[in-house]
Amino acid sequence: MPDAEPKVPSPAPEKPAKSGDDVVLVHGRTDDGKGLKVLRKKADELSAGEVRPVEEGKPLVGDLVRLKPRPEMPLLCDVDVEYEAPRPAKEGGGPARVSSTAYRKGWDRMWGGKQRGKAN
Repeated sequence: MPDAEPKVPSPAPEKPAKSGDDVVLVHGRTDDGKGLKVLRKKADELSAGEVRPVEEGKPLVGDLVRLKPRPEMPLLCDVDVEYEAPRPAKEGGGPARVSSTAYRKGWDRMWGGKQRGKAN
């Protein structure tokens, strides 16, 4: 019997893209040439932004991500989030309440309430 070559497992087939994938499309360089302009699709959200290299001693702006280019299209990258920046909490609807009832009563005591029935 001839020597049989060892069987090498074939690479796993590429996983089909899921609807919730986090992907980035690179579409140019930033004006200063130090970063890349990107479009990011995360779940059902589409956003435009920039990616830049991390520099020691400088604060992060936004998420810290690792991009993995796809072999069939190098400008389309899968995103691995290393650190997700905290998002501002969404408060109730409408503007902030800047004066309380106690504040208004104090104002009226000090400056007088509205005078009704008098013309200018």
